[in-house]
Amino acid sequence: MNLDTASQGTIRRFLDDHRAEQIEFLAELIRNPADNPPGDCAPHAEHTARLLAHRGFTAECYPVPEELVRKNAMISATNLVVREKFGSGPVVALNAHGDAVPAGNGWTVDAYGGVIRDGKMYGRGAAVSKSDFATYVYALMALKASGVPLAGTVELHLTYDEEVSGFIGPKWILDSAISKPDYAICAGFTYFVATGHNGCLQLEVEIVGNSAHAAMPDSGVDALVATTAVLEALYAHRESYCTVTSSIPGIDAPTLIVGRIEGGSSTNVVPANVILRLDRRIIPDEDPAQVEASLRGLIEATVTDFPGIECIITRLLLAEPLVSVAGTARLADIVARHASAVIGESIGTYGVPIFTDARHYSTANIPTVMYGAGPRSVLESNVHKADEHVDLGDLAKATKVVALAVAELLRGEE
Repeated sequence: MNLDTASQGTIRRFLDDHRAEQIEFLAELIRNPADNPPGDCAPHAEHTARLLAHRGFTAECYPVPEELVRKNAMISATNLVVREKFGSGPVVALNAHGDAVPAGNGWTVDAYGGVIRDGKMYGRGAAVSKSDFATYVYALMALKASGVPLAGTVELHLTYDEEVSGFIGPKWILDSAISKPDYAICAGFTYFVATGHNGCLQLEVEIVGNSAHAAMPDSGVDALVATTAVLEALYAHRESYCTVTSSIPGIDAPTLIVGRIEGGSSTNVVPANVILRLDRRIIPDEDPAQVEASLRGLIEATVTDFPGIECIITRLLLAEPLVSVAGTARLADIVARHASAVIGESIGTYGVPIFTDARHYSTANIPTVMYGAGPRSVLESNVHKADEHVDLGDLAKATKVVALAVAELLRGEE
């Protein structure tokens, strides 16, 4: 049911009145690093839980078992879930991640200072995605304070492993039956609603031959020769991707790169093994299993031409694309409509070529969109670079949009 003008006004006024408080909340999140790697993120979760308590929320803390944490190349991870029940009805999950890549060099301000300059807050995680901790927390605060009659539950899913996989964040929450939402809104951008994103397959390929003295190379089996053929086959295969186009605006064709190669033991020794790592981005229109099978088949067929060569292929990562399921279109329409009204321009639905935690919700058949405090493009806010920042005007707009959209979802259908 569409939200009436008076209810919208109540929600907007609350957020206008609490804007300075929201900005300080974000600064507090930035001042406490949660760099991943190394991935010792439980302390940040504990700090966030205290900040939430000061705002009237009880955060359920779910430490991820140590074995799973180590398996995902982290030191510690605690997921936070906040549940606010307004009545009987659907459950809407708002998900953002608090971990961030290390700051690195080249900053013109303190990377962990939460510095404000020209209406923008700078700091590691300011754009991705501590900003959406602030978006979703204050959207929920506005709904609580508004007194607007709602039917359903809002949950905050504040997680800490997006930079390495998302497998012990949203996926773990869903697989452990900690939550079973009916809708999900995940960290995203202010000027469009994302309904799809790419997936990612990463493979390690080890080509094994037999070493020999450089003066007698024929007494060995040169792994690099076979590897060269594999690289040529991969790059030739990549040329075919230009004929594959996604049906989702904002996403183009699949991509393939070989990002790392290492091998050999000495300049005067025939290399006994070479290891390469490849990254294949999967568009939502593709079947991830078929993509992996195709690449494995190509590599294995290539090395059969080289007697004495063994090929070992190991999957490092398979991240599914974010895809639309039943109910996604309605969710996207509600968010886009309120975004258009708040921002004063037409806000559309698009896909993005990155991959995120959001995929875990759609894989569980939950209607999912990405929307939050973010720029018109990833590059605009220096994500994963020095001087990462978020426009505080975008934070204010996105918070209103999320609050209004969730309120409409919890008012039921006309």
